[in-house]
Amino acid sequence: MTRENYFNMEIIKTEIQDLLIIKPRVFEDERGYFFESYNQKIFSNNAINVDFLQDNESRSMKNVLRGLHFQRPPFSQGKLVRVMRGSVLDVAVDLRSYSPTYGKWASIVLSDKNKWMYWIPEGFAHGFLTLEDQTVFFYKCTNVYNRESEGSIRWNDPTLNIDWKISNLPILSEKDQNAPLFSDFDNPF
Repeated sequence: MTRENYFNMEIIKTEIQDLLIIKPRVFEDERGYFFESYNQKIFSNNAINVDFLQDNESRSMKNVLRGLHFQRPPFSQGKLVRVMRGSVLDVAVDLRSYSPTYGKWASIVLSDKNKWMYWIPEGFAHGFLTLEDQTVFFYKCTNVYNRESEGSIRWNDPTLNIDWKISNLPILSEKDQNAPLFSDFDNPF
């Protein structure tokens, strides 16, 4: 058995082109677990042929919503996201004006239990809602952060109509509370 087959990851296409769910092969025993969270060869063989330039990590209490964020070109970012502790509802919105799924969103629950990852390519807005206290969220980025290039769209935009599966208002930053509506943002993609 080759190393690539031994650590084989399941790559699942979503209803939005290029947005992928990645399920790593997890090896568990009485000591704990091990899994390969990134392998350049496996990713490039599955149409994720990118170089990662920056890693980010955040910790949040339950009911924190971060997003919907993106970076404008030339600092746009693809992100490989996962949860190291806790769980999130992770949401990606297609902002690519040429895409047949422009303005569509998809979501997935990522957790320390399922160990799934989400590949969010450039041209998407991204956000997540924490479902547990002390949730640790980790992501690899294909470009470095650039403050002048950051953008956001309102998390509860009526045009997007994202189902965050909550009844109460989440905990938001001031920036996310005041983000522009989808209909008002100047699309750079």
